[in-house]
Amino acid sequence: MDKKDEDHAFNELVLALSRTEDSELIEDFLKSLLTDNEIYEISSRWALVKLIDSGVTQRQISRDLGLSLCKITRGSKELKKEESSFRKMLNLIK
Repeated sequence: MDKKDEDHAFNELVLALSRTEDSELIEDFLKSLLTDNEIYEISSRWALVKLIDSGVTQRQISRDLGLSLCKITRGSKELKKEESSFRKMLNLIK
């Protein structure tokens, strides 16, 4: 799959997810699409964003979630960006 096909497939996935408000369907779909390890990776990255937002230190997050400081720093930088998509998603669940 070349980059253009990859982008098209990704955009279709985003569109499909954006067109439903059925959280059970989304959950079933993601569990069918992703491996257990991929679900773990995505979930742990989301957990780190929430912990950063709540003020937990990067070192504590690393200890608690077993993630590298590099991943945590990346999440922290994304959260601090103006118009951060992380911040917007966090606001959706608050």
